[in-house]
Amino acid sequence: MQAFHAPRWLPGGHLQTIWPALYARPVLGPPPRFTRERWATPDGDFVDVDLCAAADPQAPWLVLFHGLEGSSSSTYAQAFAEVAAERGWSYAVPHFRGCSGELNLAPRAYHSGDFEEIGWILGRLRERAERPLLAVGVSLGGNALLRWAGEVGHAARPVASALAAVCSPLDLTASGHAIGKGFNRQVYTRMFLRSMKPKALAKLRQHPGLFDRQRMLAARDLYEFDNLFTAPLHGFRDTDDYWRRASAKPHLPAIRVPTLALNARNDPFVPAHSLPQARDTGAMVTLWQPGHGGHVGFPSGRFPGHLQTMPRAVAGWLGQHLASVDTPKEPEHG
Repeated sequence: MQAFHAPRWLPGGHLQTIWPALYARPVLGPPPRFTRERWATPDGDFVDVDLCAAADPQAPWLVLFHGLEGSSSSTYAQAFAEVAAERGWSYAVPHFRGCSGELNLAPRAYHSGDFEEIGWILGRLRERAERPLLAVGVSLGGNALLRWAGEVGHAARPVASALAAVCSPLDLTASGHAIGKGFNRQVYTRMFLRSMKPKALAKLRQHPGLFDRQRMLAARDLYEFDNLFTAPLHGFRDTDDYWRRASAKPHLPAIRVPTLALNARNDPFVPAHSLPQARDTGAMVTLWQPGHGGHVGFPSGRFPGHLQTMPRAVAGWLGQHLASVDTPKEPEHG
């Protein structure tokens, strides 16, 4: 995957981002069929988790944390579902709060550094797994996943055999400013705000006084949105504080579980100059930085293309790190 080559008919980072999301085939066979579970959270809220359990109860579990405003319906989530099924793995897509199609209850949503939520979800899934999990995070989900791994250090090993972050903005400040400029601002920022602002306004109706409605209506980029909504609702002083403290890049040396960070160097959201280098990581982190692929695109094949190349490469890397001996689980207490 270090040398991914996009089809000649799909040049450039923008096309390799937009076309796969809209027109390429996420799966080559029938679409996955999920079973949904609703889990009550410790703070009285809920998260919805979509599952495709393998027939073998001892099969490994692959967990996917989606990106900003993603879900189990996202093209990449569908593509990973097919790859997991091909390998005989069970598969889970936990939804960040408010992303499952139903507004969550608490006066909060989700954010790029939500490592406590990541840890709680992985712990719940680990309870049903026969061995440590494999976990992949896409874009925002990948930053949050690696933020968790860096935060807990060696404690990640009984929970996860290996992790992968795909096209993740590990330097949130660099990526936040990049998406707020030029073509990115006109296309991607508008796309995200088209769903994020209505959700925020619904949250305001649910919890009157949470923020200033007129300022929300006037917000024109993610910096303004995060300053008004994401940062204060999740314990950050402002956008700059949020982007700095939530970024996973400074925490990469503390990761103690095999971890893959995959970023295309032509990703419109993640500037190449912000990507981690070997000096920024520890011995457990592998960097794949191909020149092409866009943001969670990596299209392959003849027109209209398919999305299987990247998930297969990532799953192959993760599969090499499956625990050979099941890690004993702590006894459950009823």
